[in-house]
Amino acid sequence: MNEQRDTRTVGDVVAADFRAAAVFEQFGIDFCCAGRRTLDDACRAAAADPDAVVQALDALPPAVDTDDDAARWPVPRLIDFIVSTHHAYVRSAMPTITRHLAKLLEIHGSRHPELSRVAAYFDQVVADLGQHMLKEEQVLFPYVRDLAESGDNCGRTQSPFGTVANPIRMMEREHQEVGDALRIVRELTRGYVAPDDGCATYAITMAELQQFERDLHRHVHLENNVLFPAAMRIEQRWCGTEETDVR
Repeated sequence: MNEQRDTRTVGDVVAADFRAAAVFEQFGIDFCCAGRRTLDDACRAAAADPDAVVQALDALPPAVDTDDDAARWPVPRLIDFIVSTHHAYVRSAMPTITRHLAKLLEIHGSRHPELSRVAAYFDQVVADLGQHMLKEEQVLFPYVRDLAESGDNCGRTQSPFGTVANPIRMMEREHQEVGDALRIVRELTRGYVAPDDGCATYAITMAELQQFERDLHRHVHLENNVLFPAAMRIEQRWCGTEETDVR
């Protein structure tokens, strides 16, 4: 790993071995929205010791070759997984967390004024992600699936946005905005820790928020670092478009 620290990105590391995601999360390293940073750059941004991170990555046991490596899945299967697993989870979790935050604000808001900001930021996440997932499911993902399945026919559907890099750029920007909002929520809740005077619902809500952010990291990683680069490679190969760095 040491010889690759100057060139290999954290997104590449997680794409090669998804278990690295847990290591990066342990050190506060963003491997999804900032997945194109080199390991050294990512460590500097997170104020993490690069040697300690490399040691933790090298300590992972040898990976077992299974069919669970999403980075090697065909594009249609990857799209189906993102929608059925991550989009479904987001749609299921958002109403529950919203209700719990409203209850916390009502009961604990006077003693913990930061809850009003937490609830406001999460409301924005709900609104943004709801629209974001619809755009992916109704426009971008069908086009990418068509690209992958049509081979050298360069897609059976006329592209509504020119190169696929254009909507990808927009999706990545929206990923960053949602990630930033959840980072602020994490800071306001001191790392999703319930206060000493918090009730059981308080602790449950903090755990739900932590799980929501953790799932978002994996969700965005699969799109930013696996699906989107694959879509651009396919379009370049079959349609002759110029490769574009969308970040």
